[in-house]
Amino acid sequence: LITGGGGSIGSELVHQILNLNPKKVVILDMNELNIHNLTLETKNNNKLVTILGSLLDKPLLERIFQAHDFDIVFHAAAYKHVSIVEDNMFYGVMNNVYSTFFIGNFSIKYNVDNFVLVSTDKAVRPSNYMGKSKLIAEMIINQLSKTSKTKFSIVRFGNVLNSSGSVLSIFDQQIKQGGPLTVTDKNVTRYFMSIPEAAQLIIQSSTIANQCRTFILEMGESYNIYDLAKRIIKINGFQLKSKDSDGVAIDIIGLKEGEKLHE
Repeated sequence: LITGGGGSIGSELVHQILNLNPKKVVILDMNELNIHNLTLETKNNNKLVTILGSLLDKPLLERIFQAHDFDIVFHAAAYKHVSIVEDNMFYGVMNNVYSTFFIGNFSIKYNVDNFVLVSTDKAVRPSNYMGKSKLIAEMIINQLSKTSKTKFSIVRFGNVLNSSGSVLSIFDQQIKQGGPLTVTDKNVTRYFMSIPEAAQLIIQSSTIANQCRTFILEMGESYNIYDLAKRIIKINGFQLKSKDSDGVAIDIIGLKEGEKLHE
């Protein structure tokens, strides 16, 4: 089972796991367009079962776990955009926390061998509600692991290149519109990892024998986002706008509520 299987990480997990010749891959996602796109991408693979629904729907979850004898659960579904969760903290937190609690308990009830929670670096000393919700999710998984035969693990990593709403996707769209590129602060830094690399490491982590370990993926060096914006402008054949020349401008818009300067 892959929750959020139509999302950036979830869909890459689907592609990589289908290549490993599983008996069946079930995805649960509440976005029908994501499911539609995934079905097209996998060319209607008969090993893929897609289910449209909410992770907060306990009767639906019960039916799914009854119908399928899962060996492993990858819980990748979550609301992840900091500013959106800040503005909708009740439902954002409820979704991220309750979904983990429900899926974790059903995994124990139906004797799932392995459970992997896809977490985030924002769970470390969280400054926003998205980070807080994922920290609570990690705490739930740690607690569930103490009294069950299911092997629980947690994987933490930072920003993923070209995921929905990622900074590179935003810059790409802004370049196409002629600018300006928007950066929150000249000193803001972030770590990045490719989607295939992140998915591969999530799968690998599930094979490591552990007692509810938290795996922190090696993200390499952090990038200054202002410098990244300047490079994106140059790569696309433009120059940075200045007093003396036309070009693509960079606007400093300030950190949003709950955002850190450095992750």
